[in-house]
Amino acid sequence: MATWEKQKLPRENGELADMQVPILVSASRSTDIPAFYADWFFYRLDKAGYSAWTNPFNGMRSYVSYQKTRFIVFWSKNPKPLLEHLPTLEKRNIGCYIQYTLNDYEREGLEKGVPPLAERIDTFKQLAERLGKEHVIWRFDPLVLTGETDIDALLSKIENIGDQLSGYTEKLVFSFADILSYRKVRSNLQKAGIPYTDWDERQMSEFARHLSELNRKWNYELATCGEETDLSGYGIRKNRCVDDGLIIRLAYADNVLMDYLNVTRHPLPPRDLFGNPEPLPEGAIVLPNGEYAVHGNNRDNGQRMFCGCIKSKDIGEYNTCVHGCEYCYANASKELAAKNRRNHKDRPFAETITGK
Repeated sequence: MATWEKQKLPRENGELADMQVPILVSASRSTDIPAFYADWFFYRLDKAGYSAWTNPFNGMRSYVSYQKTRFIVFWSKNPKPLLEHLPTLEKRNIGCYIQYTLNDYEREGLEKGVPPLAERIDTFKQLAERLGKEHVIWRFDPLVLTGETDIDALLSKIENIGDQLSGYTEKLVFSFADILSYRKVRSNLQKAGIPYTDWDERQMSEFARHLSELNRKWNYELATCGEETDLSGYGIRKNRCVDDGLIIRLAYADNVLMDYLNVTRHPLPPRDLFGNPEPLPEGAIVLPNGEYAVHGNNRDNGQRMFCGCIKSKDIGEYNTCVHGCEYCYANASKELAAKNRRNHKDRPFAETITGK
């Protein structure tokens, strides 16, 4: 996969800056842009044409131009603010889909800042009706075991949501909370007085078996995010959250985007004398226009070992999400996130999310 180019482009103050010009944008693994920063993002996308991004490891600022952006993957626990901005994407011919994390930890108090579950389910349905069910992916992520919430309780929560989302999505993605490996997450849960337990292989298999049984009535595609454990025996795949296969299905007519994804398209072969379709190449994607697509290896080698995502430019920043989730990995502290959110409100359309 070719990487995006860099160009010298003007900032709002007239100064020229080296800007990355990505075709594929992720918004964002680092914070909830749709929930808290949708107005900022769409102003930067449509009016300013660029935004600034601060590297979390070295603190260096860089610039991202949206002049060639063709597709955006959104990540959110409350993407309702996107609804009013979708016409901007349509005007600019930018495709999208949404990784919608829709958990039920209301009784446990693990996600104190998200809207009530019924409201989040209604938002999911609105987005699916507006965009199409293939554009809204349900995530129950992460799966957290506590003293009050065992495997049966988690499955009951998932069944309740899954029944309501039937017909509104094609896919359920989940991951097992890996608390012992993340000191920050472990510390946050301990401070909140939440008696967590880590998953073991036996519990993962038990959960997967029961989930696959539940899925007989839904027929969702089931997938794990970033998990080493192989659950394919239960019909559960390893996910690509930034997924070239799905992007090809949704935007196959966009030749620039297809070139970026190393796609070639071919007519569907004729059926044989018995009316059976001839076999397609491994990994082929059947398109609704009578063609199929194949593509090269687009995996982003800069992601975690068991992440299958392809290369995209993430434009979010850590320490800015104020959902207040007790298991959060993206904030050093709730206080710092709240401070950055206040800074944003002082300069809501600045180059950076934090207004700096």
